[in-house]
Amino acid sequence: MINLIYNEMVKLAGKKRIVVILAIIAILVSLFTYAQYKEAEETRQRYGSVDWRTVLEQRIGSWENRMNASRTSEESRQELALRIAQQQYYLDYDVNPAEPGAPTFVREFVKSGASLLFPLLVMVVASDLVSSEHSGGTVKMLLTRPVRRWRILASKYVTLVLCVSLIITAFGVLSLVIAGGVFGFRGWNAPVLTGFAVHAGEIGAPAVRFIPQWEYLLMQFGLAWFVSMAVATLSFMLSVLIRSTAAGMGIMLACLISGMILQGMVESWEGAKYLFMVNLDLQAYLENASPPVEGMTLGFSLAILLAWAAAGAAVSWGVFTRRDMY
Repeated sequence: MINLIYNEMVKLAGKKRIVVILAIIAILVSLFTYAQYKEAEETRQRYGSVDWRTVLEQRIGSWENRMNASRTSEESRQELALRIAQQQYYLDYDVNPAEPGAPTFVREFVKSGASLLFPLLVMVVASDLVSSEHSGGTVKMLLTRPVRRWRILASKYVTLVLCVSLIITAFGVLSLVIAGGVFGFRGWNAPVLTGFAVHAGEIGAPAVRFIPQWEYLLMQFGLAWFVSMAVATLSFMLSVLIRSTAAGMGIMLACLISGMILQGMVESWEGAKYLFMVNLDLQAYLENASPPVEGMTLGFSLAILLAWAAAGAAVSWGVFTRRDMY
């Protein structure tokens, strides 16, 4: 199996797809870093050198007044108390929350790209793993080896898992290095609020807590990896079912784009929550965003994506091991 995986990695490296993907990541991170740098400079020029400590102290005072108001509910008081503690942390440890550091930049970038950018990148690799054997005419030679078909497909899938992990890791490293060179590396222990519960359009705060930013980043990258693997597995299935790489990529691209559109249109369609593309934005559960369909939770979306991925893997193995490749 190790030799098969090594052979697949060599073939993948020969196609330069991973190199191209890494180059795309580096270019995108550089562009967004420059854009954020220019935005920070423009804000500084527009408003001048306003003391950020004074701004935070005024904000804390305003929230304390809201807490003491008789009309404020108990849940709102709990949320305000956490937000005040978060702002007080910034004051105590001399951390300017408006100053973009590398951890903050990576957090915002992952939140924006986890449901579309990462799936698109891994789709480029997954859609080609099996279909390229047909288009290149090497499938017959591949199956003449004294190795069972399921082991051949398993080696390709393990290669896919390694590639997805490499892409996610490379994104994190490149983001930190490039953004850190511009903004610095402060803010790893800055508190981030999470655990909001959204029900009927209202935000509940009984489970809200703040965690250090490094821990929040690990949670983000874990969810991004899970989403990427689900999309990669379904793209892998299309690579087995459809012998054309372009057709498989086109179908998955259409699914991803339709998912972005459906998220804003399916609030009254209960059955839409069982579609994998509606459940890709797992990052929203870490904040206080409303789910596309009422009743959806992080556990529900994880289970739906896992079920789709398992079904895709089962179809891939069933078709590849039984279909006549000649």
